[in-house]
Amino acid sequence: MSNDVHLGSELPAWPQYGDEEREGLIRALDQGQWWRIGGGEVDAFEAEFAAAHGSEHALAVTNGTHALELALEVLGIGAGTEVIVPAFTFISSSQAAQRLGAVAVPVDVDPDTYCIDPSAVEAAIGPRTRAIMPVHMAGQMCDMDALGKLSADSGVPLIQDAAHAHGAQWRGKKVGELGSVAAFSFQNGKLMTAGEGGAVLFPDAEMYERGFVRHSCGRPPTDRGYFHRTSGSNFRLNEFSASVLRAQLGRLEDQITTREQRWPVLSRLLAEIPGVVPQSCDDRGDRNPHYMAMFRVPGLTEERRAKIVDVLIERGVPAFVAFRALYRTDAFWEIAAPDLTVDELARRCPHSEALTRDCVWLHHRVLLGSEEQMHEVAAVVADVLAGS
Repeated sequence: MSNDVHLGSELPAWPQYGDEEREGLIRALDQGQWWRIGGGEVDAFEAEFAAAHGSEHALAVTNGTHALELALEVLGIGAGTEVIVPAFTFISSSQAAQRLGAVAVPVDVDPDTYCIDPSAVEAAIGPRTRAIMPVHMAGQMCDMDALGKLSADSGVPLIQDAAHAHGAQWRGKKVGELGSVAAFSFQNGKLMTAGEGGAVLFPDAEMYERGFVRHSCGRPPTDRGYFHRTSGSNFRLNEFSASVLRAQLGRLEDQITTREQRWPVLSRLLAEIPGVVPQSCDDRGDRNPHYMAMFRVPGLTEERRAKIVDVLIERGVPAFVAFRALYRTDAFWEIAAPDLTVDELARRCPHSEALTRDCVWLHHRVLLGSEEQMHEVAAVVADVLAGS
């Protein structure tokens, strides 16, 4: 590979933080109560996050995987049920269902947006299907028109995996205004972070109350007699993390605006590189937070892609190989339908198969850089591919 082109200037760091986070941590410390039942930071964050996403009911939890698990549990997902998930996604989308004893049924994604294919979802709905989990890949919202109609017609609820979609909108509607449960992650790489953390948006108060009890070991907030109402676990977020997330939420909109300005520039430049196909944006997703800058190089092998990613990192570009199709992980097969096989799922999911081999993504901090840096990043990608 050529060694001529390196990133000319350092990209913005991630996470970004400042006095707001420091002041929040001191505020939480000075409360003298550091868990949510005695403090006020988690309650305040939930109210602020809900308002920012068009919902009245947000529940903060320990991480994004637990957010999905809790959302599924509130909807009654358990042993003997099935949850339809995209084959191309992070493993938490399937593991959350499998942890509850359910079978995750992977279906293919759209080859341009990398989001779940509604026609594949429709074909996979069966008598045991109890939920459909669209994943808003890299901030690009799934086709919520088609999925909403499919959910209404079939009676199978949607659970939005919005781990990449903080601040996203579909046809002017925020994630919490679309009428379904949505789960978010605040892991260290996400668009807003406290290192770890998650949240669930519920469409009504009754579901929120069920979620609260289950996330707090089966206890309502007023319980003093240990009358655990239901099974559950301890998914409570602590006050320090909530204080950081309040500050992070305050940065989100400006950061989204910057990334929305940079992605068209970088996408155009990447598309000019022979063999590179950037992720497409559905214009109905009219607020795209761009969690990742994703592109394909059709024809790559996994081995060649891994080498390309390594060289991009050496040249100063924070690059990653894309997710592996769920059914190509050992974890997926710990709880799987007995009639499913890798070969059969691969046949059903040709686009997920291709993405497993040839998709690369760049960390969203790239899109917080200057317009000049978009040209620098594209030049590095072009040079690395030319020399590979």
